[in-house]
Amino acid sequence: MTFSTEQKLRPELGRDERLLWAGVPGQGLRFRSSDWLMVPFSLMWGGFAFFWEFSVTAIGKAPLFMKLWGIPFVLMGLYIIVGRFFVDSLRRAHADYGVTDQRVIIVDGLFGRRVKSLALEGVADMSLSERPDGSGTITFGSGTGPSSWPGGSSWPGMRNRQPPSFEMIPGVRQVYSLIREAQQSNRGRRVA
Repeated sequence: MTFSTEQKLRPELGRDERLLWAGVPGQGLRFRSSDWLMVPFSLMWGGFAFFWEFSVTAIGKAPLFMKLWGIPFVLMGLYIIVGRFFVDSLRRAHADYGVTDQRVIIVDGLFGRRVKSLALEGVADMSLSERPDGSGTITFGSGTGPSSWPGGSSWPGMRNRQPPSFEMIPGVRQVYSLIREAQQSNRGRRVA
């Protein structure tokens, strides 16, 4: 646990709540598995948008409407080709994760503080995705449906539709095991 992450999570803890683990997602520009699909798509989209805009401006006789029509598509092309990687990196730089003896906590937000808290006994569906280096993602809830296909990437508006997760954390299997043990301890306390 780092001191700054612990300090950011401390205000969210209850009086009798104990912090078991605190961490942050991997930092910097990262390539996700969904990018194997997104990169070719973004290059096709951007290539067509750039070609369109270049064609109508190079002709010179195209109506103003035709010249303006391509600008939003060019901007979207720039975002999906390169901008989304920087937004994703910035979003992860402002995220902190915690596991307590009662719940998991996700604190993030680019333009304010957003706190997501899940009681351990309420986390029935939890999945682990591990990379060869031991880092990975723990997803709390189901990640199926149309909102999950971007795979955690920074598509505007999609973040709120995806299940909460601890993204790109080091030692993901140990954190996963810690959560499972805390869940078992909570069940034991309720039975006793």
